[in-house]
Amino acid sequence: MYKFLFVSLLLLGLAGTAQAQMSDQQVVDYVKNGISAGKDKNQIGRELVVRGVTQSQLERLKVQYEEGKTVDAGMAGVTVGSRQRKSPVDGAVLEVVDSLSAAPTAVAGRNPSRPVFGRNVFNRTNLTFEPNENVATPEHYKLGPGDEVIIDIWGANEANIRQQISPEGNILVSQIGPLYLNGLTIREANEKVREVFARKYAGVAGDDPESQVRITLGQIRTIQINVMGEVAVPGTYRLSSFATVFHALYRAGGVTDIGSLRNIQIMRGGKLLAGLDVYGYILGGKTTDDIRLQEGDVIVVPPYEALVSVEGKVKRPMYYEMKKGETLGTLIDYAGGFTGDAYSKEVRLVRRTGREYCLFNVGSPDYAGFKLDDGDSISVGTILNRFANRVEVRGAVYREGMYELGEDMNTVRQLIDRADGLKGDAFLARALLYREHEDLSIETVAFDLKGVINGTVPDISLRRNDVLEIASVRDLEEKGAFRIEGLVSRPGVYPFADNTTLEDLIIQAGGLLDGASTVRVDVARRLKDPKSLEPSSTLSKVFSFAVKDGFVIEGTPGFVLQPYDMVEVRKSPAYQVQRRVSIDGEVVFAGGYTLIRKNERISDLVKRAGGVTDDAYVRGGRLIREMNDEERAVRDEVVQLARRNGGTDSLAVEKLQMNDRYTVGIELDKALANPGSDYDMVLREGDRLVVPEYVSTVKISGEIMKPNTVLFIRGEKLKYYISQAGGYGSRAKKGKAYIIYMNGTMSRVKGPGKARIEPGCEIVIPGKRARKGISLAEIMGLTTSAASVGTMAASIANMAK
Repeated sequence: MYKFLFVSLLLLGLAGTAQAQMSDQQVVDYVKNGISAGKDKNQIGRELVVRGVTQSQLERLKVQYEEGKTVDAGMAGVTVGSRQRKSPVDGAVLEVVDSLSAAPTAVAGRNPSRPVFGRNVFNRTNLTFEPNENVATPEHYKLGPGDEVIIDIWGANEANIRQQISPEGNILVSQIGPLYLNGLTIREANEKVREVFARKYAGVAGDDPESQVRITLGQIRTIQINVMGEVAVPGTYRLSSFATVFHALYRAGGVTDIGSLRNIQIMRGGKLLAGLDVYGYILGGKTTDDIRLQEGDVIVVPPYEALVSVEGKVKRPMYYEMKKGETLGTLIDYAGGFTGDAYSKEVRLVRRTGREYCLFNVGSPDYAGFKLDDGDSISVGTILNRFANRVEVRGAVYREGMYELGEDMNTVRQLIDRADGLKGDAFLARALLYREHEDLSIETVAFDLKGVINGTVPDISLRRNDVLEIASVRDLEEKGAFRIEGLVSRPGVYPFADNTTLEDLIIQAGGLLDGASTVRVDVARRLKDPKSLEPSSTLSKVFSFAVKDGFVIEGTPGFVLQPYDMVEVRKSPAYQVQRRVSIDGEVVFAGGYTLIRKNERISDLVKRAGGVTDDAYVRGGRLIREMNDEERAVRDEVVQLARRNGGTDSLAVEKLQMNDRYTVGIELDKALANPGSDYDMVLREGDRLVVPEYVSTVKISGEIMKPNTVLFIRGEKLKYYISQAGGYGSRAKKGKAYIIYMNGTMSRVKGPGKARIEPGCEIVIPGKRARKGISLAEIMGLTTSAASVGTMAASIANMAK
């Protein structure tokens, strides 16, 4: 059982996707019931696809089967598979799977690569064509075995009879006997019942109002019909007796890729009852051909007769099925007609003649009479990308743009009038008309615009695609922008305007800043002499002004700027911004200080801080400084140089100082002892002076046995401190030892190093670079190379003899 279920799920994996309508458990039950009923695996797969089983649902079921999970926890004992009980897939199952993998994938009759109009109407899950059984029984409905009839008698006599028509076509009425109703319509059945019941109930016959009898339909029967031909799931179906042809086609999964929608045949009693054209329903809502089915009806879907395609500028470009004798005009109607930008006067048609392709250019008068064949391909082009009656005006008019060329507007003067006339700054001496010729070349026509307006010059006739361009006098003048720099709120470029003064430009720039000089504002002016015949070494002319409250007080008042003037607002030489430094550690008044004057030194700062305390270790004082812009630029240039060298130079990127703060090596004790000397360094903004306490230890690090910090013993040599750290390491460079002092300076250790070791310092022992040994393979390679060289030398010696 589980083996069959697994094979069925593999079959379902070959199906197309649809909206899921069945739960996982319902799918499993359907497969099990189908196998029990003896159905073929292919048939089960097609039926499930028609019922809306999706590809993702099939993949999920397959994974659950392989992992041995229960499909529905609520269904006790129902499992898809088991790791322990799952039998291996034997040769028979593999043979079935191989046969299924060779089957066509379009089980539901769909081919996404060839969309055919109307082909999917019977595949949509939200369009089922199910009959409405909650309506009054149609008068022409014919009763048959399985229908339940209800006979109501009221008036002088009261009775109610509910009977189901037997397979023989009868109902059994008490005291009357069998009553044959098979094949009768509701109207005919009412007449017959009234006639028969008149024998039992007085007053029923005729139009006697004392007693009435009426027959209605209760539960309706199901009928068995056959759907054959080009449908997804051909076979026998049981449907409601209200079902129509459309419902039967939906239950059969719709037509296949080669099935016809235009000539569906309904056979009744072995004869052709009618032909159904689905396009009539889709395009016109015609339902008269949707015949109600009867027991034993056969629906046959033959292959299509002609399938043609239309592409390009139609509203529904796709494939369409055509009947014999239908024309190109009918196809265009099926496609919804032309789009707004379609070239509708002619279409291109490609036909396969059986030997080669043949091209037809069909004009619009022949659309209604040009008949189509199977395989025809129609292409509808687009209109030309040009205007038939367009002219354009640009420039100094009130309404630029494109205008219609016609009888009422076909000259230059009329075009200007349509554009609401010329602007006040229009250049009237000359206008340009750009004219396009038939070979698409452009000709420029210049004319006197003022003469055309005044009527002293003949008006110019316009042609299609003419472009009239009227310049402005301002466009013909070079108006360079102003530039203002320096200590103003908004330095930058400002557009030129006539009669702009220096005061106006300063106001536009937001006024002067706090540090601006009011006695020196320079204006640099471009030199120009169009009549000059000799070069000049003078580059510009500079005007200087003094200003107060935004007005010129010295120089030319109301100085009018010219194009390209450059204004520079200088900084006042007496304007200084406060510069802050700080001092921390063992001083009386630690904290931040503002420098009083330039070239203020370390000793001055210590003096302002009240001097050092008794606990200060002056020799260990250090200065921390922030990089300025110049230092950062130099550092970045050095880094770029190191990176360009790619590590080949001795300068390595990782060894460069990348921090914005660095320590300056100072000797604070000498600076305080000799104020104003070279030891007494000049301070800079951002400097931080640290005066530490006395530190009585020495730190040893680097290539030693164990880095350590020990007490400073005055007079002890380097050897003593190294021994306190366990001695040198195996890769130590003993002769390269150096000392880092608290004040930021460094020193090499020479000799025993007795006098160079101070409190708070750090002794660093550098190490040797690790050497890479030679592997056996490298040794063999060197040996082989040496042997080769020896052989070559011997050969050369023999040749030289």
